[in-house]
Amino acid sequence: MSTKRILLIEDNKSDIDLTLRAFKKANIENPVVILEDGKEALDYIFSRDKYQNNTYLEDPELILLDLKLPIIDGIQVLKEIRSNEKTRHYIVIILTSSKEESDLIMSYNLGVNSYIRKPVDFNQFVEAIKQIGVYWIILNESPISNS
Repeated sequence: MSTKRILLIEDNKSDIDLTLRAFKKANIENPVVILEDGKEALDYIFSRDKYQNNTYLEDPELILLDLKLPIIDGIQVLKEIRSNEKTRHYIVIILTSSKEESDLIMSYNLGVNSYIRKPVDFNQFVEAIKQIGVYWIILNESPISNS
């Protein structure tokens, strides 16, 4: 079992619960940190404000990022992650219900690793989360995993 964290940046409680259930079903046992708005996510990632004493934490294995977040949206979170030397190689997957083509294009222009639209169907959603976990946590080799 990996101790590297998965950051789930999501404000929808149902999607949080579904994601956690899907990881459990896929036997992905990494600790999951849930951050419910963009400001809190950036504070956590960059050890600011209430997270300023978290400098001992390992880099996250994976960041699942919703676009439609309160306070600071997912695009701005992605911009800040990619513009920082320490975090620019983090694996960031957009997991969103947005059907806006501009969100898709902007995300890839900013260097997202993958962009996935949340399936409406429960079983498809669970399968999508399982596939994310299997590929990005188990199969993928990244500079973060090897550090």
